[in-house]
Amino acid sequence: MDDDSRDRPRVPTSRSERARTAALEAALALAAELPYPQVTMEAIAARAGVGKATLYRRWPHRGPLLVDAVAHRNARAAVGDGGIPDTGDLQADLTAVLRSVVDELAVPAWDALLRALCVEALVDTAVGAQVLEEVFAPQIALFARRFATARATGHIDGSVGDVEAFELFVAPVFHRWQLRTGALDHAYADAVVRRACRALAPLVTTRSGGAASAPSGRTPRATPGPPG
Repeated sequence: MDDDSRDRPRVPTSRSERARTAALEAALALAAELPYPQVTMEAIAARAGVGKATLYRRWPHRGPLLVDAVAHRNARAAVGDGGIPDTGDLQADLTAVLRSVVDELAVPAWDALLRALCVEALVDTAVGAQVLEEVFAPQIALFARRFATARATGHIDGSVGDVEAFELFVAPVFHRWQLRTGALDHAYADAVVRRACRALAPLVTTRSGGAASAPSGRTPRATPGPPG
């Protein structure tokens, strides 16, 4: 099985899988239409055309169901847009990604759903673990592929792990979104990417014998020091 087939969302084949997909789609649709308190298991079952018992056999309450729905939506989006772009310019590629994230967080329905899930994850450790496994782990995996290329081409220091690199790009955006500490726009996303790329760039030797970060998006070249 090739990488593309592993990434592609499964097409529901059984009655159980079709019911699950219908429930996930219904949950996302209702979350876009209604305030979070009204997105109940009963409402989701009615929209999906399945019985409440069908939902409760899979999910104990709406929190885990909605986390699954967000993961389902992210998986479709990753296939639709091809994941993280790789043009050879790390800064440009991740600028495009973070601008897209900022745009999504500005959508009122998506903003409200993610804030509600943040609360669910804080008060229910099982939901918190589910968010890490189903939402963040696949996102980190997408970034990790791009980071692997960046390491191979000398744009990221090889000693920096994938999670650390991911957090440098994503954590500032979600911190500002969650606490509303300032404007969350393309200018901020661009600044985050510039700072992260600068922080992750390998150090190279300068003519004076000191160290400097390699320019973002360019393969660093060692500069000869002064002749002995």
